[in-house]
Amino acid sequence: QVKLVESGGGLVQPGGSLKLSCATSGFTFSRSGMRWYRQAPGKERELVATISALGFTTNYADSVKGRFTISRDNAKNTVYLQMNALKPEDTAVYYCNAASLPDYWGQGTQVTVSS
Repeated sequence: QVKLVESGGGLVQPGGSLKLSCATSGFTFSRSGMRWYRQAPGKERELVATISALGFTTNYADSVKGRFTISRDNAKNTVYLQMNALKPEDTAVYYCNAASLPDYWGQGTQVTVSS
């Protein structure tokens, strides 16, 4: 019933940009804060960004602050992550997650930053 489908990843050069999307269904999206995580091989899952239910409050990991922007469209049940000035250390699988359903994960989308 609960679905989280990440998309938009790919291979980009350092300094490039990508916009990730997470399409959701099966829960009341507009009442749930949303989060983006990432996980690189051999590393722990890292919380990247959060956004409140109505989109008024956002928070970012220090490592991405000033470069990434989280947003949401409650009419589309979709949360986004705009990533600019990408660095090789941003390479990871990116996942979205609902604060109201923290045990649910999608398949993730691979982001690779390499020259």
